[in-house]
Amino acid sequence: MTPNADDLFRLHGKVAVVTGGGSGIGRAIAELFAGQQARVHILDSDREQGELTLRMIRESGGKAEAHVCDVRSRREIEATVNHITQTERVDILINNAGVAHVGNLEATSEQDFDRIFEINVKGVYHCMAVCIRHMRANGGGIILNMASIAGSAGIPERFAYSMSKGAVRAMTYSVARDYIGDNIRCNCISPARVHTPFVDGFVQKNYPGKEQETLERLSKAQPIGRMAKPEEVAALALFLCSDEAAFITGVDYPIDGGFVNIR
Repeated sequence: MTPNADDLFRLHGKVAVVTGGGSGIGRAIAELFAGQQARVHILDSDREQGELTLRMIRESGGKAEAHVCDVRSRREIEATVNHITQTERVDILINNAGVAHVGNLEATSEQDFDRIFEINVKGVYHCMAVCIRHMRANGGGIILNMASIAGSAGIPERFAYSMSKGAVRAMTYSVARDYIGDNIRCNCISPARVHTPFVDGFVQKNYPGKEQETLERLSKAQPIGRMAKPEEVAALALFLCSDEAAFITGVDYPIDGGFVNIR
């Protein structure tokens, strides 16, 4: 039977946990999922930004809660997820929280490396390990991890960041394989450069007086001629977490404006 177009990509009654939901891609995902009738739990270490996303969702008529939570802390993740699951199940986990680092091997200190690993790799590990117990107990679920084309293609001056996103990609494949029998799907998205407030702040800090030309250079790094919008990444996330993608697991989806294959 052909589905009604109005029912496509709906998340009615689903509960979604979005880490790093206070800004950028995470905020776009949280807003879109709430608009598609999911109840969204925003996890972010920045209380102010998390609550801003919460207000934006509620003002649009969506259902959401915000939680201050640092993904580096297994204790905080467990406490937050246990609080959520006292009254509802976790159907969808979006592992979006992450940080960047610029520098090659020699320009990456041990402290830099450890910080990237703690947030981008162990943070994903903590969230999956805690949520998957609940998903198995409730008959299934969906995990979507935010990787990057840096995890599969050589990107200049991104040694530690590339390491972390390659690990996210590998963890995605492993979890998809190990839990397919538990009705748990696990995929990841690998964006190229996305135009977020982080990018604007990075450019202002590192290229004062040359912001516009730097943004143009960064945009032209993608063959399509521009950076992605957070909303475009969110739209792909919505598809992969919807019932329409029920046959998809263990896949890394690039959203890169042709960066990998058309350069």
